Amino acid sequence: QAQAGWLQHDFGHLSVFSKSRWNHWVHKFVIGHLKGAPASWWNHLHFQHHAKPNCFRKDPDVNMHPLFFALGKTLSVELGVQKKKFMPYNHQHKYFFIIGPPALVPLYFQWYIFYFAVQRKQWVDLAWMLSFYIRFFLTYLPFLGLKGTLGLHLLVRFIESNWFVWVTQMNHIPMHIDYDKNVDWFSTQLQATCNVHQSLFNDWFSGHLNFQIEHHLFPTMPRHSYWK
Repeated sequence: QAQAGWLQHDFGHLSVFSKSRWNHWVHKFVIGHLKGAPASWWNHLHFQHHAKPNCFRKDPDVNMHPLFFALGKTLSVELGVQKKKFMPYNHQHKYFFIIGPPALVPLYFQWYIFYFAVQRKQWVDLAWMLSFYIRFFLTYLPFLGLKGTLGLHLLVRFIESNWFVWVTQMNHIPMHIDYDKNVDWFSTQLQATCNVHQSLFNDWFSGHLNFQIEHHLFPTMPRHSYWK
């Protein structure tokens, strides 16, 4: 599931085939049939992220501030001045791994993707999603039964969620996070991204998103070329 996530990311950025239409078609198959999520939902969120990375209220990936975490130096100080206290933020480095990674995919994404597809009438995406669940249950029900199949699905989502959040946060959250200051596009991308050391394991584990700077500057570049 994690590797299918990096794969759909490639197609979503139109970085595999020379024709955009082919990328869109395969993107729907990979994210819909292999992962059970709508391509339209991914596009809607991810394009906002690339347009304004780490800009509060414009980048959906940092919407967890200030409900769960106090992100960035500027926003954290603002939160202290306003004396808004929803969580024990001085301990957020301890509870991040309890609240963030384990909960995102199985608890939040799992219901929201269906809500998104139905609300926006993305019936083709919904059909692809349903094909994932039909295939999954037909595969495992005879071996594991209903409870076992549901448990397996939850376990896979739980592990995938941790994997996904570790990768997507390690190359953004350490960087500058603030309201949109209307800085030029190039500077906006650079101040919101950082790289992680290159190795065969890191390349595989992160889907080459350890080269986050290169990815944000050249989002349609095939991932195997980032190191160049």
